[in-house]
Amino acid sequence: MSEPLTRRQILRKAPLAALAGSFHVLARSQEPNQLWRTGNPSIDRPREVAISLLKPTQAQLEHAWELHFGSVVFESYGFAPRCAVDAEALNAAVRSGASAAEISDLRESMSMNRNATSERERREFLDAFKAAGVTCIFQNTGEEGSDPMRLIKRLAHFTRATDLMKPALSKVVTADEIEALKKAGNVGLCFTTNGVPLMQDWESVRDELRFIRIFHELGTRMMHVTYNRRNPLGDGAGEPHDGGLSDFGHAAVAEMNKVGVIVDVAHSGWKTAFDAARASARPMVASHTTCASLYKHFRGKPDDTIRAICDTDGLVGICCIPRFLGGRGDITALLDHLDHLIRKFGARHAAIGCDVAYTSRFDKEERAKLLKAPGGPADRWEHLWPKDDYQTTVEAEQSVAWSNWPLFTLGMIQRGHSDETIRQVLGGNMLRVLRANTV
Repeated sequence: MSEPLTRRQILRKAPLAALAGSFHVLARSQEPNQLWRTGNPSIDRPREVAISLLKPTQAQLEHAWELHFGSVVFESYGFAPRCAVDAEALNAAVRSGASAAEISDLRESMSMNRNATSERERREFLDAFKAAGVTCIFQNTGEEGSDPMRLIKRLAHFTRATDLMKPALSKVVTADEIEALKKAGNVGLCFTTNGVPLMQDWESVRDELRFIRIFHELGTRMMHVTYNRRNPLGDGAGEPHDGGLSDFGHAAVAEMNKVGVIVDVAHSGWKTAFDAARASARPMVASHTTCASLYKHFRGKPDDTIRAICDTDGLVGICCIPRFLGGRGDITALLDHLDHLIRKFGARHAAIGCDVAYTSRFDKEERAKLLKAPGGPADRWEHLWPKDDYQTTVEAEQSVAWSNWPLFTLGMIQRGHSDETIRQVLGGNMLRVLRANTV
């Protein structure tokens, strides 16, 4: 009787259509050296760019596919694939006299949950998710700010998507649920917000912070201490002067620790992030940032702040935004930042939080049909950022596309990191931090 084939031998021998079920990747080509192809040009073009930069061997590609699609991949912060809008429905709203705010809410809702009502967008969403090999995303479900009504809108959008798409897509709140998704071949979202929900009545500390528990009950498991601007907790990364974590900020961190919400300082100023790490009694994170010692940018974090985060047994997620990565801003820059984290602070403290999304290939054609809608604010709050002179490139943007997740694994293999280290970075570390904050 012949010996059973190893998984790597299966990769070499089996038609790629059969591999789709085994490794949750939609690969249609029969050619071994085209393992990464999906047949969707919106995914394949960025992969071509990344592969041209990485120049892997066939053995390295096979190893990467086996390791990546066999691992729990838990993105430390990001966005699920975005859906195409429904031009007909948006145009009907414009004709009915809907306000700019109403049109904005409708457009955002469509991009976030049209997968629940359109079969075409459902297929596009799940195909992209599985091609990326991602099990779960710590999904941004709140706009920038602290007003509970502002924060709850995206929470509602993604709650609808996960309610209507189960079991293919689920809302999850525990690490065990995420591991179960992997075994079942499904995907999930764990909710985070871009701010701590505040009553803004300023009567008592306890009353001001009580919505942390309410949002936790709604499924939120991580919160930003600040976004780019100053708030009552501390200073954001975009402020020219960083005064650190306020007294109220210390109280908010303590409440998050008590309730079971992960403290996130990705958008906080360097001193505010450092102070929050010193204040947190549980593992906390900078979920999507970069290493300022490699490229000094206000959205990165310096080594002393990274060390303070690691001292909580937390993690730092590296993002996929070229202007934050610096240099060429491409996949090699992303790998440089991951290398720095792993080699200086330990594999236990590194993750990937892309902060970019795949957009349905059908969105462009839908937007081309749209009528002119009422205009929104010309100077949106989140655009109040320090200016920089970084010039990005198409090559950089495409090489770190969200659907290139398996190629991030490939790059780590090429940099000499062990399979165990890579599994930690892909999802093991984020699972550990979530477990440590579950109360």
